[in-house]
Amino acid sequence: MAHLDRRRTTHGNPRRWYWLLAIPTVLPLATPLYNRIDPRLFGVPFFYWCQLAFVVLAMAVIALVHRLTNQSR
Repeated sequence: MAHLDRRRTTHGNPRRWYWLLAIPTVLPLATPLYNRIDPRLFGVPFFYWCQLAFVVLAMAVIALVHRLTNQSR
């Protein structure tokens, strides 16, 4: 029990970090932001490489939230 209290005081409420997961969830839903062909990256239209960038962003955010909320290991 003391371990949980220490974790709460040093990192605040760990549940607040879960709000970061909204970024990679909501951002790809805003299709008008990236529904275009130019600029191309190595010949790949913007629409496709932007979606791949969203995948990388999601992986980074999920890893960050995992690290911040699982400090007990």
